[in-house]
Amino acid sequence: MEFTKSPDGGWGWVIVLVSFFTQFLCYGSPLAVGVLYIEWLDAFGEGKGKTAWVGSLASGVGLLASPVCSICVSSFGARPVTIFSGFLVAGGLMLSSFAPNIYFLFFSYGIIVGLGCGLLYTATVTITCQYFDSRRGLALGLISTGSSVGLFIYAALQRLLIEFYGLDGCLLIVGALALNILACGSLMRPLQSSDCPLPEKTAVENVPERYSIYSEKEKTLEENISILEKSYSCEGKCKSTLANGDWKQEGPLHKNPTTMIHTKETETYKKKVAEQTYFCKQLAKRKWQLYRNYCGETVALFKNKVFSALFIAIFLFDIGGFPPSLLMEDVARSSNVREEDLIMPLISVIGIMTAVGKLLLGILADFKWINTLYLYVVTLIIMGLALCAIPFAKSYVTLAILSGILGFLTGNWSIFPYVTTKTVGIENLAHAYGILMFFAGLGNSLGPPIVGWFYDWTHTYDTAFYFSGFCVLLGGFILLLAALPPWETCNKQLSKSAPTTYLYKVASNA
Repeated sequence: MEFTKSPDGGWGWVIVLVSFFTQFLCYGSPLAVGVLYIEWLDAFGEGKGKTAWVGSLASGVGLLASPVCSICVSSFGARPVTIFSGFLVAGGLMLSSFAPNIYFLFFSYGIIVGLGCGLLYTATVTITCQYFDSRRGLALGLISTGSSVGLFIYAALQRLLIEFYGLDGCLLIVGALALNILACGSLMRPLQSSDCPLPEKTAVENVPERYSIYSEKEKTLEENISILEKSYSCEGKCKSTLANGDWKQEGPLHKNPTTMIHTKETETYKKKVAEQTYFCKQLAKRKWQLYRNYCGETVALFKNKVFSALFIAIFLFDIGGFPPSLLMEDVARSSNVREEDLIMPLISVIGIMTAVGKLLLGILADFKWINTLYLYVVTLIIMGLALCAIPFAKSYVTLAILSGILGFLTGNWSIFPYVTTKTVGIENLAHAYGILMFFAGLGNSLGPPIVGWFYDWTHTYDTAFYFSGFCVLLGGFILLLAALPPWETCNKQLSKSAPTTYLYKVASNA
């Protein structure tokens, strides 16, 4: 569907505002789950690795299901998906307050809330891209800070609510706050289509422009109509003949007119079945061809050495770089940092510095003299070193400084689309970004449990964060080695292939 020209303002700023608050409300609790993580450890008495699955699922499920989320937004629109997802997030949070064990939280908090967050992210980014063109980067930057601000505020808010109302009361109140997503969704007015409303059959006529296979269906419909008209006319003649009693004029039909009508209907039915069977076979062939093309382009992407290195780097980055936002509060407690020394929650420090990092790194990426890929590699290497330094931090000040550094470098998510575009080209961005986000979600889901299992085995976080730092450093150096030659030349082979349009697009490809 083609939309009218993006207004780049007007109601678009309302869309930016409600999208900001939508991400603020839905991502606030999942990103600040480190506060809840400590309470769940005490409440259920499970190991750190098993308990960490709750927060990792909440962050990873949305990324893993990004293709499904994109299909939902494309099929139903941003407003209905936002309202439905608001019920998912709020319901999942409230349901988590009644969790009898950790396995219930895997479903209520990890899957339900995580899927709702994934749908909301897709919806907010999609409708923002529809309303903005020349100012799209600014608009996306503004709404993306909603999750970081949510992390900053919800870390302190959830700690305060737990102190006054307990863990169950905190989840109920946070779930009630998430119901405000419904109000935000109601303001997401869809951009009007550039075409005027047309009769219903026009929808069928428009399909061949995208999928040539449907031209055969259009022909089949015309044939079916003509066949049905002929059968109805013959049936009408027979009925009129019977009513007038003029049996002899119809020749052999006067012997058994009912048999003739039944024969005509059978022939019509057989023709329709044959035509529909032929159409289904052609449609299956076309779907198989699209699948083969998709697999072929996927193989072509991985032949690009920079993309293959980027795939490894993002997977290792999410395995090693995500656990601090979930486990830093427990790290402080394990380091015997006193409660009165915690001036600000460490997760709040990570949240506010992530917002700063997204903005500053995004600004740096716009400078033509800065190679975005090398900038991304630098953030990975420094982050790996910071992770390896966490075991040496034994006071709140040093932990806060490291949390700020990690938060700032986590803002490299804002330049990741730039890096992907430079690597594979704009025509392959949706395909490549979908693959990368899937494995990023897989890394998000696996990272915290692996770090938690290291603690369960060694009873210290030292080995766990050495492992995390090693993963991020390894990904950074692999990407650096792949990018040392002029990496723009890696796109030549991919740029020759014609782009293919799929039924979905990854929402964050903007």
